[in-house]
Amino acid sequence: MTALEEVPVAAPQRAVAGRPARRGLRRREWLWGFAFIAPNGLGLLAFYIWPVFQTLYYSFTEWGAFGGHTWIGAENYAKLVSDPEVLKALKNTLLYAGLVLLGVPVSLVLAALINTPGLRGAAVYRVLYFLPVVTMPAAVGMVWRWLYNGDIGLINYVLSLVGIEGHHWVADPRFALYATAVVGIWMTVGYNMVIFAAGLKGIPKDLYEAAELDGAGPIRQFFSITLPMLSPTAFFVTVLTSIGALQVFDVIYLMLGSNSAALRNPAIDENQTIVFLFFERAFVDNDKGYAAAIAFVLLLVILLLTIVQFRAQKKWVHYA
Repeated sequence: MTALEEVPVAAPQRAVAGRPARRGLRRREWLWGFAFIAPNGLGLLAFYIWPVFQTLYYSFTEWGAFGGHTWIGAENYAKLVSDPEVLKALKNTLLYAGLVLLGVPVSLVLAALINTPGLRGAAVYRVLYFLPVVTMPAAVGMVWRWLYNGDIGLINYVLSLVGIEGHHWVADPRFALYATAVVGIWMTVGYNMVIFAAGLKGIPKDLYEAAELDGAGPIRQFFSITLPMLSPTAFFVTVLTSIGALQVFDVIYLMLGSNSAALRNPAIDENQTIVFLFFERAFVDNDKGYAAAIAFVLLLVILLLTIVQFRAQKKWVHYA
């Protein structure tokens, strides 16, 4: 037997001998991978997934004055379907989320302006627009409540200078939700602007150079290059903003809400959102089972809207 004839026999023997070593290496890699994601996985399980099932269980219970609860089946959901307060709060929540989503195009325009080549003080503008994101919601609510004040507010004072009569913006049921939506837009526009700015920087410059050679102007470049290339970023921002807006509570509570019956804002009953209603039923009325049913309905609404957004993205999001 020649040396060339021995090669095909020896190679499979080496491969068989190396399999246990590769399996051991692969097992160690899997173990290290699970070890690295274990903290996040445990946190996700303890603080997000487990509370979902716990809330679902509590939604079928009735709570007593001293904290005990009893199983009552689907009574909370039957009560919820016929409760006009829930329907009103759901409408207000969807309206608020729709208004806050109007801030997404504003974020895109601001990101395009800040990314303008040669713009002086771009870093300062980024900080100024991002400040509301890192500011405490309590401080934001108190400042805007003063700005909207009907008697001593700065907005009414500025309007009076041009002969326009102001209103009690956060005490009038006709304007309260719109006034809080403006604050919601102001608080989210900086965060979305940063994401859009990063997306703009990721668009290859070659595309714009090729478009200029073909005679495309800035407007044609924006609609033919910028918008399609930014569509995944816009989809991401839209999903996150809508989920956050549907869970709004702090701005509504700080600007419109009050636990005191004597100082209760007359606008809150007509403009409360679903999370605010959850708070009132759970911690003011101590009806935690019914509040859990409200929370679970909100979860289903967010899940449904997110699924719709993911289905609709196939028609307008372009992945390069």
